[in-house]
Amino acid sequence: MENKNLFLVLILSFGFLFGWQYFVVAPQQEVEQAAYEEQLKLEEAASANAPAASNNGTNNNLPQSSGSNLPSASSTNADGSAVAVATSISASSLSLDEQKARNLRVIIDSKGISGSIALTGGRVDDIILKDYAVELNGEERVRIFSPSGTEAPYYADFGWAPIDGVVVPNADTVWTASGKTLSETSPVTLSWDNGAGLTFNRIYNIDENFLITVEQKVKNTGAGTVSMHPYALISRHGTPATTGIYILHEGLVGVMGEGGLQEIDYDDVVDDGPQSFTDTKGWLGFTDKYFATSLIPPQDEEYTARYSVSGIQKDNYQTDYLLQARSIGAGAEVSVVNNLFVGAKEDAVITAYRDVNGFDKFDLLIDWGIFYFITKPLFALLNIINGYIGNFGLAILAVTLIVKGIFYPLASKSYASMGKMKKLQPEIAKLKERFADDKTRLQQAQMELFKTEKVNPMAGCWPMLLQIPVFFALYKVLYIAIEMRQAPFFGWIQDLSAPDPTSIFNLFGLIPFDPPSFLMIGVWPILMGITQFVQMRLNPAPADKVQAMIFGWMPVFFTFLLASFPVGMVIYWTWSNFLGVIQQSYIMKKNGVDVDIWGNITAIWKKKPEADAK
Repeated sequence: MENKNLFLVLILSFGFLFGWQYFVVAPQQEVEQAAYEEQLKLEEAASANAPAASNNGTNNNLPQSSGSNLPSASSTNADGSAVAVATSISASSLSLDEQKARNLRVIIDSKGISGSIALTGGRVDDIILKDYAVELNGEERVRIFSPSGTEAPYYADFGWAPIDGVVVPNADTVWTASGKTLSETSPVTLSWDNGAGLTFNRIYNIDENFLITVEQKVKNTGAGTVSMHPYALISRHGTPATTGIYILHEGLVGVMGEGGLQEIDYDDVVDDGPQSFTDTKGWLGFTDKYFATSLIPPQDEEYTARYSVSGIQKDNYQTDYLLQARSIGAGAEVSVVNNLFVGAKEDAVITAYRDVNGFDKFDLLIDWGIFYFITKPLFALLNIINGYIGNFGLAILAVTLIVKGIFYPLASKSYASMGKMKKLQPEIAKLKERFADDKTRLQQAQMELFKTEKVNPMAGCWPMLLQIPVFFALYKVLYIAIEMRQAPFFGWIQDLSAPDPTSIFNLFGLIPFDPPSFLMIGVWPILMGITQFVQMRLNPAPADKVQAMIFGWMPVFFTFLLASFPVGMVIYWTWSNFLGVIQQSYIMKKNGVDVDIWGNITAIWKKKPEADAK
């Protein structure tokens, strides 16, 4: 009766959780998301009609993000390259040439990205990744940066924070460009004269991947000395949707020299207020699941970095850094080099920026997690094998074989102990009869038996326990590595980073019914559950009835649990179970233990003698 009650509680608990998620939480989230989007549109409309903000900043007050009147985002050609779009801006006080300049942009067209730079303000605010589609087999490319006035402004800006009222460029400054297109072979210089003896230049260079280098120069043709601080910032308006899963950090991120990795959630910067760091080396920016942006200051100079938030809804986020002041004497010129990463979190590219460009710990832009020492080598091995066979799914199967081979000596000892345990089942049954009314004496007798026969009853758990770190590490790789994004396997599996798209509840697509997410139990999760069930039937059942029931239902639980996981990880777990069945059967036979998988399975439905007696 106690077991039946426990089973009933488990079923009701799972039913309540699924029902609450489907009928209460999901509708509430839809309503909240719709309200948030409507509020965001109202705020953007208000900011687009507001006068341009100007905040030149001081040592502790960098320019904050604002909805100034900048040209709209560029459109794109079919090949993904950017096309400048003219925007009408109320500027009756401007000359004809200045009005034309406000509607112009420098086109960005490199191997990895397309987009544009606004001549008004000089912001890098229009970036599209050429090689990454928004949806599988779709034509629309992933957009990272968008200008002010769009649905979700996101941009980088560079400049000078003045001291003692020096006139410096701001968001309304109209720059003059030396060229029309920025590419790997053609840098572009933006120039502006403040009319008071200072000439400002920004020299933009771009590589074939995702790095934009911005060299800022100031020449003083006046009679006196002026001082100012170089700064750089990334501004992101609106809180982006995140996966909300503990295994991955999405939000503000950076490495602050000796301070190490800083991972700050969006709500943390809202609740805790601005956070500042003073250090050398390092970088800071924003990270999403597969894409990121980052500012990399000069690695040999002290800087003050800051994470902050502003706006009506406290959802205009900013990362920035301020360098030491530059004093520019009469006839002198100073320069500072800033680096901006805008792109995909490709391991090879990011590691090269760390090693070749000297960006300190830049590989931590990818969230490898606490199992870094396992995750990184696993990913490297997957990448190497994939390079030979050209299929990440097959590479996963190959890595599983290698892992099984590495763990074979330990597994062999564990399975041998389990075989001995199975041989002792008749003796254990006799002890249960003998001490049926004395559980304490029964446990003592069993422990004496195990000690005499040199059997460890927990040894059977070790193969699974040893695989847990590898399980989580591979799950981490499949979840975070952009190389897995939209990587196909075979058949209906066209994206190893997404869950199995089939479901048994619509007969795998034969019935015109779209099951809710928690009922998307596909082919691979079912195969995983079957292989786990078979593998568990190789082992002796726990003596305790409650434990036996829990272990019996565990494959069902894991089937539902892993159904929402990346299918690449489910394929790994299924294949690992299958190899485990073969491996364990071989070792048990080698140790003289009969392997009767079918008999163990059918025994579940057979009535036990004591049940008949009752």
